[in-house]
Amino acid sequence: MRDYELPGRSAVHAIHGMVVTPNPLASLAALEILKSGGNAMDGAIAASATLGVVEPAMSGIGGDCAVLIAPKGKAEAIAYLGLGRAPAAANLDWYRNAGIDRAPPFSAHMVAVPGLVDSWVRLAADHGTIGLDRLLAPAIAHAEGYPVSDRVARDWEQCVPLLAHDPHTRAQFVPHGRAPRPGALHRRPALAATLRRIAALGRDGFYKGPVAEDIVGYLRGLGGLHTLEDFETFSGEYAKCVETRYRGHAMIMPPPPSLGILTLLMLNILARFDFGGMDPLSADRLHLEIEASRLAYAERATLGADGAFDPAAIARMVSPSHGATLAAHIRPGRTLEGLPGIPKGAPAETTYISVVDRDRNAVSFMATIVDFFGSRLTAPDSGVLLNNRGEYFTTKAADPNAWASRKRPLSFSLPGILAKDDHSVMSFGIVGGSYQPVGMAHIATNVLDFGMDAQEALTLARAFSLDGVLDLERGISESVALDLAARGHKVVRRSEGPRRENGPLGAGQAIWIDREEGTLAGGADPRKDSAAIGY
Repeated sequence: MRDYELPGRSAVHAIHGMVVTPNPLASLAALEILKSGGNAMDGAIAASATLGVVEPAMSGIGGDCAVLIAPKGKAEAIAYLGLGRAPAAANLDWYRNAGIDRAPPFSAHMVAVPGLVDSWVRLAADHGTIGLDRLLAPAIAHAEGYPVSDRVARDWEQCVPLLAHDPHTRAQFVPHGRAPRPGALHRRPALAATLRRIAALGRDGFYKGPVAEDIVGYLRGLGGLHTLEDFETFSGEYAKCVETRYRGHAMIMPPPPSLGILTLLMLNILARFDFGGMDPLSADRLHLEIEASRLAYAERATLGADGAFDPAAIARMVSPSHGATLAAHIRPGRTLEGLPGIPKGAPAETTYISVVDRDRNAVSFMATIVDFFGSRLTAPDSGVLLNNRGEYFTTKAADPNAWASRKRPLSFSLPGILAKDDHSVMSFGIVGGSYQPVGMAHIATNVLDFGMDAQEALTLARAFSLDGVLDLERGISESVALDLAARGHKVVRRSEGPRRENGPLGAGQAIWIDREEGTLAGGADPRKDSAAIGY
């Protein structure tokens, strides 16, 4: 239990339904859907649409998503991957001949065909109970004018130079050469009109007709390979989840190209250690977590490319025996030498939503435009800010992210569900690019090894070794920082050094489902403007 004399948050408790998102306006939109008779999927779609308006740097209809669904609170989850794809004309030879290895900044090659709207329509039809027009109504209203929240304003301010490059992005997001202050009213009328079209026409409102023509015409004018057929034929897909056992629980994640498999590998490594008696912010605990993350990331190169993921290789990678083999390399008092540093890779910023309804349907929903404000390219008439998913692609043939027709690159979209026996017990996720697989393991072990509730697990300070440098949030004591440095870690404070502008490590949401009491407990990360609301 937290110290009430110190700043902090308590978990939010409810009986009938719970929503946690990174913005109160999105949480309220989803809760109103639940209270009016909608289910968890309805609420998640309403929240996703709203976040695409009020958190424009993180997600929107120009992006994509990955979703886990646990119907009726069962332990068996369903994965849906609505991840963006390269245009059909994309291939290695074209990019090599053009002298392009990775997509240049502000280029059309950064943009994958968006998958979010297609996913809303499919998931609403298969798992929802309410029409898309009602689900998009809150987002449409906010697009006509919404107040900018504090963390959103902070992120926006840091992106001003990037938003000035594209004239349509500049006009929409920095018309006066500056970001809006907290509480300022921001309007996106072109996006409101596009959302109305989607609400009326469904999938065809985005993937056919004026909106698709606006996006494709703009990208082709910038040298892109996108076609109207790429949009018309786009489809997400259901996929079999991957999972492992940890402390008597099933940790369930989406399959590749989601990199949730790295979380499972981390947990299999950490399962070989006893955390009993450790302080959760001790150097001993953090060292084990850091080394497990480095070992897990070193395995990333063994993953196949989209469409060529080897089920046997994936099963081996998430097997307890493989985790035990890697765990044997860890030395408690010293960092491992010879491991590649976790690469920075393409940046990734995201929105995460967790919703559980009265029937205990649980939805774990992650949507993104990838980097802050995605590609920073905005279609001129529809107001659609486009993703930069294509930034992950490369011309290196052996790389899992090598350019190919309609391919999906590896993705940090990795919502999670934790289950025990026959029921799901927690729907959770965390955003933050390369930190996400590590953050998911951190939250899970906070709950299962240290007995924290959903809020405590999210609030606890974090550490992450990226590109050979160990970032520590300020909640980790100086004595622990010195201890970790003595073990060979190159330590910097998160608030100092070259990555100061990144702010805290990730931000997450979680809902714990208490089967014995019949209640729900929501946790909202204080690192954002997050809100857990239940009824």
